[in-house]
Amino acid sequence: MKKLIVFSAIAVCLAFSEAKAQTVNGVRLSEIRSEYIEVSEFKRYLSEKILIKLEYGQKVVDFRKDAVIKDDDGKDLEFNSLIDCINKLKSYGYELFQAYTQKYEESNAIKIYILKKK
Repeated sequence: MKKLIVFSAIAVCLAFSEAKAQTVNGVRLSEIRSEYIEVSEFKRYLSEKILIKLEYGQKVVDFRKDAVIKDDDGKDLEFNSLIDCINKLKSYGYELFQAYTQKYEESNAIKIYILKKK
């Protein structure tokens, strides 16, 4: 009887862990095997939350489809900040390797973080 309860509990945990799968370009974050990844942020119009663009070496034609982190329903996953995302990616085995800014207009720059697999 104890074995049945233990196996049932394990099955439930596995089922719930699969239900919340963040993806990029259709690939689960847990399945990305790249040594390095690059993340940057951008804001939605009239929103305080940010979206994260993640590149791991995939072909990016349209970054909204190919590089934005999405939730298990396929919707863009919103974060409070870029650091919020970095903390989330730590659970996938990545740590901050390098951070820099890239200027794209005279008065604007974006933060870009390079993360390395532990």
